[in-house]
Amino acid sequence: MYAHKNTLVLLSCFLCFQVLAKEQHSPVTTFFDYQLYQKPSNSIPLSSLPSQVLNADVVLVGEWHSHSAVHRFQSDLYRLLLDKNDNVALSMEQFSRPAQSTLNQYLNNEIGELALIAHGNAWPNYTSDYRAIVEQAKAANMPVIAANAPRDIVRCIGKIGPDYLKQLNSEERKFVAAQLDTSDRPYKANFTEMMDGVDKGVIEKMYAAQVSWDETMAESIAMHIKNNPEHQVMHTAGKFHVENGMGIAYSLNKRMPELKIALITPVNEVSSTSKQSPFPEYQLLVLPLPDQVVSGALNHGMSTHPHSDAKTNCE
Repeated sequence: MYAHKNTLVLLSCFLCFQVLAKEQHSPVTTFFDYQLYQKPSNSIPLSSLPSQVLNADVVLVGEWHSHSAVHRFQSDLYRLLLDKNDNVALSMEQFSRPAQSTLNQYLNNEIGELALIAHGNAWPNYTSDYRAIVEQAKAANMPVIAANAPRDIVRCIGKIGPDYLKQLNSEERKFVAAQLDTSDRPYKANFTEMMDGVDKGVIEKMYAAQVSWDETMAESIAMHIKNNPEHQVMHTAGKFHVENGMGIAYSLNKRMPELKIALITPVNEVSSTSKQSPFPEYQLLVLPLPDQVVSGALNHGMSTHPHSDAKTNCE
């Protein structure tokens, strides 16, 4: 009798350990799988998120655009944050400031999704990658911040430089951050390294365009928090805008240094936490995306970044 009970207890403990071990060391084998890490030896199940994330004023979640696992993680994380806090606003790179009124109309059930996509200039992958998280915010009666600068203005900054902003009327100028910091710093050095072989003058203009995105998203988040100090904010953006705290976090910290900011960036291989980041940074392990182009092969159907719009006229 007692031996039987002991056997059942041991079996129960073993099964609990197996479930726990599976949660803590979830294998990443498909494009829907992810695993969060603080460092290579420390995987983190979502059920045990550290206080640095749960209690952050702003959580910046980097992404590889169109990666299924990253978008699944964003949705899972946002749901968990909402479970812990009734006031978690969603901020998105994927909508620019002119779309804010359209987004508000959609969240208030005044228009349907087709109108949101058309009049809000939603990215081509909206329905597959961003619909879920916007619907979560809508169901929770939470605002969605159209945080980014308009792609046509940013593209012209990349062609002409920051002086292009002087051509804008007062209404258009509000769509881009009031101040752009294009000074020399490690972020600029990293950007320049990525643009290896490109003319220096061209790089300066392209960097100004990059910064205009970072600064505008940071300013949008800061303005929302100043108007809604009870809100935590989760923001989604491309990885380069987030990693090492050099992009959005740097710009946000300049505006509101008292904010607690946490970073999450996707990786294909977990490494020692970057010493470059002054903010808590976590790594999201996912599978690498498939090769988009194969050298020497026919490459039909090549697509561009969602920001792309070759028809922009900067005159």
